[in-house]
Amino acid sequence: MEYYNYLKSLHLIFVITWFAGLFYIVRLFVYQIEVADKPSPEKEILQKQYKIMTYRLWYIITWPSAVLASIFAFWMLFFTDLGQAWLKMPWMHVKLGFVFVLYLYHAKCQQIFKQLQNDEVKYSTNFMRLWNEGATIILFAVVFLVILKNAVNWIYGVIGIFIFSILIMLGFKFYKRIREKK
Repeated sequence: MEYYNYLKSLHLIFVITWFAGLFYIVRLFVYQIEVADKPSPEKEILQKQYKIMTYRLWYIITWPSAVLASIFAFWMLFFTDLGQAWLKMPWMHVKLGFVFVLYLYHAKCQQIFKQLQNDEVKYSTNFMRLWNEGATIILFAVVFLVILKNAVNWIYGVIGIFIFSILIMLGFKFYKRIREKK
């Protein structure tokens, strides 16, 4: 069991750093999109700096964290007795579904990262601000599933996530109005 707890600790550390990377990378995307409308030489100076920052965050923190979190998760699930028992539980199936969505979110961030590294701006800052909340919703869902270990009430969880999402959207619109007044 102690061996399992080491794996669990390492998994949790890399999940935290993975989410930190996902939260910050999208924020940097917002800044990269905003700087596209700046005049020269400010535009070129900031673009260069943001590209360096996003590159380092993405490839030195976010990607390695995602890989290591996944390795430790697979190790726990497939090579420990407790993990194999959890694989039979419904809450774990729901959690793994959310983890799959997280991988899709990460893949989309990779696509946006490449576009912005090539100076292709395909999304608005408003889209990116909303996109940033995707990781938050996934995080809430996974944490509640792991702590409560209950997939029977997952419908209440989905309703809760939906309500939480609506509150985030309302907060976003409120913040947008404040920004526009300034």
